[in-house]
Amino acid sequence: MPYGPQEFAADTGVSRETLARLETYAGLLAKWQKAKNLVANSTLDDMWRRHFLDSAQMARHLHSVYGDRKLTMLDIGSGAGFPALVLAVMGVGQAHMVEANGRKCIFMNQVSRETSADATIHNVRIEEIPPFPVDIVTSRACARVLQLMNWAAPFLGETTEMWLLKGEGADEELTEAASCWKMTVNRYKSLSDTGGVVLRLSGIKKR
Repeated sequence: MPYGPQEFAADTGVSRETLARLETYAGLLAKWQKAKNLVANSTLDDMWRRHFLDSAQMARHLHSVYGDRKLTMLDIGSGAGFPALVLAVMGVGQAHMVEANGRKCIFMNQVSRETSADATIHNVRIEEIPPFPVDIVTSRACARVLQLMNWAAPFLGETTEMWLLKGEGADEELTEAASCWKMTVNRYKSLSDTGGVVLRLSGIKKR
C-alpha cells in the first residue's frame, strides 16, 4: 500500500495546516533530490514513511515527557533536516540544525523559510559550535551512540536528554556507550521501521 500525506496525517494526528507545511517540505525534497542527492534515492518513493513519519513519531513521546513546553533542540548531522526540522515544522520548538555540507544547509534554509519553521541552520561541524543551553539533542543516521554523546557533551546540562533514531544495532551501540557514560535508557518501537527504535537517554553523566 502506498504511504502518503493522508496516511501520515492519520498516524500522527497533525493539523491540516501542519500537513500543508510538511507537503511543502516534501515537494522541495523531491525537487532538490534530482540535482543534489539529499537522501538515498531508494527512499524517495516512500519518503512519507521513511523520512517524515520516522521523524514525526518522536513528537508524541516528547509531548508525553515535556507536555506543551516548547523545546530547544540541537540536531547533529542534520542532512536534509530529519528529524528536528520536521519537529520544528510540527511546532515542537526551536531546532538548531548542525550540518557541515553546504548544499544541505541551503536546502534546509529554504524549507525553513517556506514552512515558517522555528529553525536555525549551522553550516559547521558540531565541534565548532560554542555550547548553549538545549533541552534535547537529536540525531538520525549520523554516527554511533558513543560518538554522538561525545559530540553532545559540551551541550549536556543537568536535565538535557538525547533522543535518537536508531536501527537494529541500537543495543550494541548502547553497550559501547555505557562504558563511558551513565544514562537511563527508554526505548520506543519505531512506527516507520520494523527493526528501528526511538531512544530516549536521560540522566546522562560521564563515568
